[in-house]
Amino acid sequence: MADSLKTRVGRVIAGSMHALLDKIEDRNPQAVMEQAIREAEGVIDEVRHELGVVSANRHLAQQQHAKLNRGHEELRDQISQALAQQREDLARAAVSRQIDIEAQIPVLETTLADLARQEQELQGFTAALLAKKREMQEALAEFRRSRAATESAAQALGQVSVEQRLGRVTDAFDKVYQRQTGLDGTQRAGSLQQAAQLRELDDLVRDHKISERLAQIKAGQA
Repeated sequence: MADSLKTRVGRVIAGSMHALLDKIEDRNPQAVMEQAIREAEGVIDEVRHELGVVSANRHLAQQQHAKLNRGHEELRDQISQALAQQREDLARAAVSRQIDIEAQIPVLETTLADLARQEQELQGFTAALLAKKREMQEALAEFRRSRAATESAAQALGQVSVEQRLGRVTDAFDKVYQRQTGLDGTQRAGSLQQAAQLRELDDLVRDHKISERLAQIKAGQA
């Protein structure tokens, strides 16, 4: 894995959402946290891609290693057959090929060991990055819950403030009304109720007069 990718993996693992928030000034905290998670997901994708490449290369190296070992065994049998038929020239060619294979096998084994190490390292990075992503998502969820609670508290406080202002306005009106009429709030309520009843009575009398006038007009026309 390239050193630049290793560096990015280390930065993601070592990073802290809370430390990130401490550095935020006028930016949107939630947007910054979401961007950090997307960047972590990008690194995870790159590491998984690298892991796929390493695994594929290790598989190919294993196949080549097995093929060379099989070829070496087959050449041994061929050498025996060539010597039995007194074909030393064929035996020499087979031995030459065996020597070439024996030179390649240690290199392949070193490559296989290195690829296995890389594969194990990348698997560990993937697991660590996924765990870090879950941690970041939990921090984001906690931040959202905290913001929602703060907004609810602010709304509740705003409602209380409205009620308090309404109460102050009502108290001020009662004081002015009492000063001008000599009636307190309770008396004002009774007075207002009485006034409403008197208006209703006036309306009934008026309706009665209208009905009588219409009856007289109809009688004169009959």
